[in-house]
Amino acid sequence: MEKVDIVRLEKGEEGTFGVLRVGGRVVCVTMEPPDRGNRPDVSCIPAGRYGCERVESPAFGSTFEITGVPGRSHILFHAGNVAGDTRGCVLLGSRFGRLGRDRAVLDSRAALGEFLALCGDAPSFEFEITE
Repeated sequence: MEKVDIVRLEKGEEGTFGVLRVGGRVVCVTMEPPDRGNRPDVSCIPAGRYGCERVESPAFGSTFEITGVPGRSHILFHAGNVAGDTRGCVLLGSRFGRLGRDRAVLDSRAALGEFLALCGDAPSFEFEITE
């Protein structure tokens, strides 16, 4: 599997926004909750290096779980649009936009599908978040 990383572009009360790259190529945009000190379910993930393991989520189907985040578990890549959809996970989208008054990532299911297709049948990969 080629190098997978997120480069964060913006952090604020509306969320944490970035781009996900595979092999240095931007594949999609990302959204996480605001930085709330790495608290489970409500905070973005601290910048750093992590592992990712393929999982079958009852709610989101086949995806990857980000592992090795101190004090956290069940952090998934999944579809969703606004910060309230994240539950501390990473939402993938094709572009940034708005839904009503909320900042959002749009065309999320398509972006997640493209990412999973690039992952192929890889059972795991290393992953890095930079700011």
